Amino acid sequence: MRAKLFFFVILLVTITGQAQQDAQYTQYMYNTININPAYAGSRGALSIFGLYRTQWVGLDGAPETSSFSVNTPINNSNVGVGVSLVNDKIGPTNQNNISVDLSYTIQTSADFKLSFGIKGTGNIFNLDINKLNPSDQGDPQFQDFNNKFSPNVGAGVYWHSSKAYIGLSVPNFIETNEYNDNDVVIYKEKINYYLMAGYVFNLDKYEYIKFKPAVLTKMVEGAPLQVDVSANFMFYDRFVIGAAYRWSASVSAIAGFQITDGLYLGYGYDRETTNLNNYNSGSHEIFLRYEFFRRNSKMTTPRFF
Repeated sequence: MRAKLFFFVILLVTITGQAQQDAQYTQYMYNTININPAYAGSRGALSIFGLYRTQWVGLDGAPETSSFSVNTPINNSNVGVGVSLVNDKIGPTNQNNISVDLSYTIQTSADFKLSFGIKGTGNIFNLDINKLNPSDQGDPQFQDFNNKFSPNVGAGVYWHSSKAYIGLSVPNFIETNEYNDNDVVIYKEKINYYLMAGYVFNLDKYEYIKFKPAVLTKMVEGAPLQVDVSANFMFYDRFVIGAAYRWSASVSAIAGFQITDGLYLGYGYDRETTNLNNYNSGSHEIFLRYEFFRRNSKMTTPRFF
């Protein structure tokens, strides 16, 4: 049975390595910096973000992602900077991404700004052979996958106001391929293209209730188009509830609470809509965001993004 589980994990890694590629997030609208460097500094505050996601709970070797980032504008300039760390575990594999983001923003109208961003990333890939099928642990083709380092670069644009945004980005322009002696792909990183958008509607004249639909589209060569659609409601600038749907993959429930002016807590729960739902109890995602505002520039209306 254990050998079968390890075989499944290797199959899962192979599928994920060629299709999903980048870690996926249900609450992508709060974690934009990981996929679009132009987002750096766009909130006008020093923003610290930490997220943990455990996917397909109960399935041996299922994905587990931890993410941490810091981004801020530079004084009163148009420049923003950010640093992010992402750890992604899938079966016997462990990836660490360290990214540095730089953005430049120009005012395009009274309400909208256009930001351009570049991203530099270092990826460290590890394969734990002790988690492989015992008959494969001594195979030489699996011995050279510890601390495999590969650099990458990405870019993005982000057009935004206090109520709307549209972003287009490619976090990694360089494709990375690692092969064994039989030219079988062990680890393969393809280019991911992201297009995202959202808008905030005030549903009452006092602006106590806000509604924000959002969409994230991801395109990867050799994989189906991934479309995430979400709809969130914010009440009294404190409570957030909503739902999301990942096309032909999962449905999600989302909740959040603005604990203080600077501290926000968010949670998401996913259930698969595929046959994989029969083998796990869903996915959980939780994050904390804390922001330091400059004196006399406190954010009076918490933003959705």
